[in-house]
Order: sequence, then C-alpha cells, then structure tokens
Amino acid sequence: MKVHNVHERRLSVPSPQAGALLDGLASSADRLWPGDRWPAIRLDRPIEVGAVGGHGPIGYVVDGYEPGRSVRFRFLYPRRFVGHHRFEVLPAAPSHTLLRHVVEMDARGPAALVWLLAIRPLHDALLEDALDNAERALGGVPAPRRWSWWVRLLRRGFRWLVRPRRGEPFTRRSPS
Repeated sequence: MKVHNVHERRLSVPSPQAGALLDGLASSADRLWPGDRWPAIRLDRPIEVGAVGGHGPIGYVVDGYEPGRSVRFRFLYPRRFVGHHRFEVLPAAPSHTLLRHVVEMDARGPAALVWLLAIRPLHDALLEDALDNAERALGGVPAPRRWSWWVRLLRRGFRWLVRPRRGEPFTRRSPS
C-alpha cells in the first residue's frame, strides 16, 4: 500500500528561526519533538547523514540533511515499511515559514493493516503535537487540540510503545 501522509503548519517567523528547530531534533535542546508525551526520538549521534535511531517501534537512518532546511530519515524497521519520512522548512513569505512533515513509503503485507489501524492514527497525533511544540517554541499559541478516542485507546493499550524515554541513550537495533 502506498502511503503519502503530510502534516504542515504555517509559522509566523522567518525560516531560519524555524530551521533551528530541525537542527535541534533528537538533542538535549530539542524543542520540536513531543518527547514528554511520546516515545523520544533518539539518534546514535548528533543529526547528520548516517545517524541511526528511531522512536518507539520505528527505526531509521538519516539519509539527507540540509541544516536549517530539511532532514530525511529512511526507514529501517518495521522492515515492511519501505520509504522515508522527512521534515522540511519552506519559506512562505519574508516573515512566515511552512514547517512540513511527510511520510512516503510502501507499507507491505501485514504492515499495511498495522499502518492503517494503529500507526497512522498515533503518527498523526504525534505530528500535530510536534507542530504545536514548534508553534509554541516560536512564540505562537496553537489551537487547543484533543487526541481522538481511538488514539487514547491505542495509547492505553500500548503503554510500552508510547512511554517517554528522553533520558535513555539510543541502543542500535538490528533492522529485522
């Protein structure tokens, strides 16, 4: 199953300010990732091409990075997720920026059902929380938002999956 999933937020700051959020991703100064409510994003080194990491049950390697502009992650696992996800900072006007996250992948075999029933709703909620963090970090006030009943149920059922682990170092996992 082809997956093309996009989340974006228009921010009232010039793109270099929004780009700084990308550059801090997975660091101790990360202001973008909602690691207080979701599995922390962890990398085996600072963000650069070749850095390996993930969040929760999703593993990836950085295969593209333009500081302040974009970072792209190629999926390592689940192994039936073939593709990538990326963050992009796009100038929208002299004093506005579009922060975008895109997933482009093939979810093969049973992974398609897992994506549809569990990972997509959790992913969508996580990304909206990340975009809310970006907005707050840059002086904005995001609209109030509540997770759907399905996301709340999945989170209750999979506490091991969503437990925040910001302080734990990344442990490399084989891409099986």
